[in-house]
Formats: sequence, structure tokens, C-alpha cells
Amino acid sequence: MAGTKIFGIVLAGGEGKRLMPLTADRAKPAVPFAGQYRLIDFALSNLINSNLRQVVVLTQYKSHSLDRHVSQTWRLDGMLNSYIASVPAQQRLGKRWFSGSADAILQSLNLLRDEKPDIVVVVGADHVYRMDFAQMIDAHIESGAPATVAAIRQPIGLADQFGVIEVDSQHPDRIAAFREKPTDPVGLPDSPNEVLASMGNYVFDADALIEAVIRDGDRPDSNHDMGGDIIPDFVNRGEAGVYDFNRNDVPGSTDRDRYYWRDVGTIESFFEAHQDLISALPVFNLYNRWWPIFSQQLNSPPAKLVRDGRGSLGVTIDSIVSLGSVISGAHLERSVLGPWAKIESGAHVVDSVVFERAVIEPNAFVTRAILDKDVVVAAGASVGADPARDRARGFTVTESGITVVGKGVHVVP
Repeated sequence: MAGTKIFGIVLAGGEGKRLMPLTADRAKPAVPFAGQYRLIDFALSNLINSNLRQVVVLTQYKSHSLDRHVSQTWRLDGMLNSYIASVPAQQRLGKRWFSGSADAILQSLNLLRDEKPDIVVVVGADHVYRMDFAQMIDAHIESGAPATVAAIRQPIGLADQFGVIEVDSQHPDRIAAFREKPTDPVGLPDSPNEVLASMGNYVFDADALIEAVIRDGDRPDSNHDMGGDIIPDFVNRGEAGVYDFNRNDVPGSTDRDRYYWRDVGTIESFFEAHQDLISALPVFNLYNRWWPIFSQQLNSPPAKLVRDGRGSLGVTIDSIVSLGSVISGAHLERSVLGPWAKIESGAHVVDSVVFERAVIEPNAFVTRAILDKDVVVAAGASVGADPARDRARGFTVTESGITVVGKGVHVVP
């Protein structure tokens, strides 16, 4: 990789319909995660920790808070042409928005033509993981393939949930077929009970990527999608390699979280990913100092856990509590509390995710719920205890009974 010019593209224009109502007023990559982060922070942290210093974020859908977060949080020093820049849809090819992730790159080719990189790293903006892209880039260059797809091993029984990569038995680093959610998957040669699932991260020779998105733009039957159209095109040409995530060794990772990767594109997966954070030995460890996850440093006081006016201390168990939050004589268990949230006397919050500045008033009860920013659960009210009643009140409730309350809602008894 030394002496090779690398350019990073983060695809951040997704609408995130399956995360509604959390995406009703913000782009999917801007959704808060783990208290003080936003989803895009994981992709950007991986790129920066991998020593990429020229990165653009392609945005489109309800992008104001995302653009603001990138501009305020991800400011590099500007020296040696280092930057992370948010780039909205520019309508360079006509009066239209991006029609897919490949079209987003096609409409932004001026960025590549200006920088003239040798290698382009293209990543999604809504996955939770750690990855050293420098190792993947080295493997890409060594393979000689013009395109390389990062893939993670998954049980073969879950193949119908992913884009699945089938490898060439004679050349296991080359992709023989790329199949979207197959019901008849083929196991790996070295592990018949596993498949390789695409992680949505790619490394390309720059010239090959430019040619591919131009070629795709001329196809009227294409969906102009990176995973659905561009990668299959490389596969059909015999030009696509695969990088097994098991080869990636991030400093400071443990055996428990080394190969963690989660697509948080649904309310269920978003909720489960938070549960992965809170145990004493978390499945995904936020406290790795050798590969930190960066985000905005809030000008906030420390969190505070205090007795209420009657002297009751309350209990906090297996939870993450962000800066500025106050827990006063309340019960917090297996939950994540965002900045400046408040839980008041006698309230119970269990198995929940609470966003910034939410307030749970005295004796309220919240369980298996996600509360968006500025939600107020009034004294004595409950959320999550009765999913049928929550649906009747207009709240989103998943099949497994997770209740989601949208931004700024006041929940009354």
C-alpha cells in the first residue's frame, strides 16, 4: 500500500425505511447509536484508523443532521490535502437524484478525476464493526483482481438473509458467483456449514471502478446498485476477488469481538446491536483504545447517579450511560442512555434504548423500547409493557414486541 494513492467513498444516501420512525427526520447514517455515536462514525473511524486521509461522504436523503455531524465532528487538519467532506447529490448528469449507490458514484466521478487515486475504497455508512482496510487493500493489490469484496462467514442457515459469495474451488480468493439471498446456498470448500456474506465494503482499482459505473449507467435495465449490479458485472468478467474478514486483525480486538459485524438496517437488528454492547464482556467492545470509535465530543458534564428527594438511590445494572444524563432514584437495567437523558424517582427502564434529552418521569415504566430524541414519558405512564396498546396509540411495534416512540412524542398515562 505504501506509495499508492487511496481514496475513500462512504455511501450515505440510504433512506432507511426499515428503521422508521427513527429515520422520519434524519438520514439512516445519522441515527444515534450506543449513546454518543451516530452510525456513520463506525465507517469513518475504520477508514481514519486505516490511515485513509481523503474521504467523501455521498449524501442525499434528509441529510441536514448528517452533513452537520460530518462537518462539525470529522474535521481533519487540512494539511497534506487531508479531508473528510460531505458531498450531496449534485445533479451533474441532469435534473435527477441518485437512483442507486452505483449512480451516486457515477454522478460524483469528478471527485475521482480531481484526485486521480490508484485505489478506491467504497463502504456503507450503516454497519457496526471494526476493520483495518489497509490489510484489505494489501490483499487486493496482491491478488491482481480489479475489484475485491469484503465478506464475513455466516452459518449456511442464514444465507437467505445476505448477498452470498461463492468462491472458485481452484482459486478461493476469486468469486465464482454472487447470489442475493439464496435458498439453496453452497457451503465453503473449507467449511461446508458456512457461507461468505458480503459486508458491503469494496476495494477497486480506480480505473476499473470508473469504467464499471459508466458502463452500468448506460444499462436501462440496471438498478444502479453496487452490490446488485456492479459486483455481479465484475464477477461475470472473472475480475472479482473476495477478502475473508477472518484475515483481518484489528489492534486491541479480543476473541469475543474480533469478527463482529452487524447490519443495523432494521429495528430488530438495531435493538439487538445495543444489547451486544452492555454485558461485562461485550460482544462488541467500545473500549478498545488501540482502534477507537471517534465521534463528536459533547461539551457536557459527567453522568450522575443520585438519590431522589426521599433518599432512595435506585439501581443501575449492565447499562451504558452517556454524558449529561441524570438517574435519580430510578431503576436502569440492560439499557443504553443517550446524552442529557433523565430518569426520575421510581421509574423503571429495562431492555431499552433511550436517545438524547429523553425524560422518563417519576414512576413511569419503559421496557423493550426505543425512545427517540426529546421523548417524554409522563409520570405513571408506560411504554412497551403492552404492545397491543402501544400499537393502538400509534407507536411502531415490531413482530417481537419492540416499541419505538418517535422524536419529541409526549407519552401520557
